[in-house]
Amino acid sequence: MCRRELLGLAAMAGAGVLTRIAPGRAQALSGKQIRVVVPFPAGGPTDMVARPLAQMLGDGLNAIIMIDNRGGAGGSIGADAVAKSAPDGQTLLVGTVGTHAINPALYAKLPYDPLADFTALALVAQAPVAVVVHPSQPVNNLADLVALAKRMPGQLNYGSAGAGTPGHLTGEMFRSVSGIDIQHVPYKGSAPAVTDLIGGQIQIMFDPLQSVLSNVQGGKLRALAVSSRTRSPVVPDVPTIAESGYDGFETTAWWGVFAPARMPDVLVAALSAEIQRIAASDAFRSRLEPLGVTPIATLSGAVFLEFQRGEISKWGRAVHDAGVRID
Repeated sequence: MCRRELLGLAAMAGAGVLTRIAPGRAQALSGKQIRVVVPFPAGGPTDMVARPLAQMLGDGLNAIIMIDNRGGAGGSIGADAVAKSAPDGQTLLVGTVGTHAINPALYAKLPYDPLADFTALALVAQAPVAVVVHPSQPVNNLADLVALAKRMPGQLNYGSAGAGTPGHLTGEMFRSVSGIDIQHVPYKGSAPAVTDLIGGQIQIMFDPLQSVLSNVQGGKLRALAVSSRTRSPVVPDVPTIAESGYDGFETTAWWGVFAPARMPDVLVAALSAEIQRIAASDAFRSRLEPLGVTPIATLSGAVFLEFQRGEISKWGRAVHDAGVRID
């Protein structure tokens, strides 16, 4: 979903969302234990978003927060656990573009329905996918990369955190629109792919910005472009793929908070309002922006659900075009 559509949905939500639902504390949850399921291992990109969010949510609700890192199957195990939990506000999921937009097309037997089995509370953050190379590569921008790839068809390898991840699918989308022949090398996570890119075993990588940012800033990797509609404030000199000659190109990794379906309206309203308040806060922004992640504080409820539907359609096409399927 492009930035214009995202802003349009935010306008539909209206500026009054944050102030219309009061108070910021759900009395029914005060003093209760809330389990926040992170469907990926500790220390990863989703964890980086979830932990400050969970801490601030506990403070805002006067609740006891327990982080439950439950990884596996591209986040499906943790997501399924939340889908099957009681809709009492005490079990929440930090869902991702993977769990709630990509996996429905990627997995032949997904154990949950990303729409029907959840209450979409609020979108909280987004991050672009970065196109990075080793500094020894004779390329300084996407035009150079495309020219090199066309001189060496099938000889350049690009890594990602795994098959069906935002990085992999962004790479496939770019391969398609640019007409280049580059080979995908899937890894089990970003860290080993980055290690091989720095070591010269692969030539290119597509990965969410926060996973490669420190190496870009340290000069170990060169960023050629980011996949968001606008440039990232942490790497303002790096152009977008769209402005590099591929108008309309946009993908982002994103994170949102979900609860089990059929949660009472009073809990939905209170939790959505509190999560949006946190996402709009300077404290949350200061934790995420240095990582290359942008907080989003304007999409909740039905508007967030509409955003998710658009993402399911877009990423579903990308999965189909890439010919990826996990049985």
